[in-house]
Amino acid sequence: MFRRASLVSHACLAPLLAFLAPECAAIAAPAAQAYPLQLLHGSRLLLAARVNGHDVQALLDSAAEATILDRAFARRIGLLPGEAVQGQGSGAAAFDAELVKGVSLEAVGLELPGQEVAVADLSDVGRRLLGRPIDVILGRELFDAARLEIDAGHRRIRVLAGGEQPRGTRLELVSEHGIETVPVSIEGHPAVRATFDLGNGAQVLVSRAYAQRLGLLDDGRAVHREAGGGLGGETRRETFVLKGLVIAGQAFTQVAAAIDPQASASDLNVGMSVLRYFVLTTDYAGRAVWLRPAR
Repeated sequence: MFRRASLVSHACLAPLLAFLAPECAAIAAPAAQAYPLQLLHGSRLLLAARVNGHDVQALLDSAAEATILDRAFARRIGLLPGEAVQGQGSGAAAFDAELVKGVSLEAVGLELPGQEVAVADLSDVGRRLLGRPIDVILGRELFDAARLEIDAGHRRIRVLAGGEQPRGTRLELVSEHGIETVPVSIEGHPAVRATFDLGNGAQVLVSRAYAQRLGLLDDGRAVHREAGGGLGGETRRETFVLKGLVIAGQAFTQVAAAIDPQASASDLNVGMSVLRYFVLTTDYAGRAVWLRPAR
């Protein structure tokens, strides 16, 4: 989420970042070629991309409202400073960023010209989460542009050809605060909306408000504090274990979880700790994802 630093109201820019202008529509490659994915530390998806014609390894993040470039990388490829804004990631504090227009993105055979991207210092998040520098976090622009099949187990991603029917259980996408969510239930409770977050390589996140409604922190289960957080710096979170979680009809037990203290958080956030066990087909334009168990 990004907010213009000059606005007293700090109005959210999600609507501006989430939609492409008609002249910026994606140009798809003719063949449904599979492209390699790198699964770093078993939980982070990296893929080859290009920014203004420059090759780069990008972190794939389905819950990023906009693609984010590391400031040093942006300067190396000649991007001029943009409009100052503030961003709110999953870390302890807001972070300074810039919005830069007219950037060309390419990945998995898709060309995305004329994009507005964010530029921020990614050195801390790269060091803590990846153990290496990260130049680009590739966000929802790619997911808005095409129907994607993501197979982390076989380390591949492809654009589904027109008319090819996705396999698996279909889940409706619903936007909350500019982020896409799917239905998930925990410990036998009715399903709630969970952020669909391929950029979350750690525990399932539970909003503090939802945890309090269910009494998850005062029902006798062990609760610890561990380091976590992404953009915005390291934070310490209360961690615990969920007895069960169900998504797309598949049940998981003894699921590691942590509290997300942000007021804007969805009730749950499900990332690669769970989603890596599925082959995923995303169709943001069609407002759906399909999950089928990986083999």
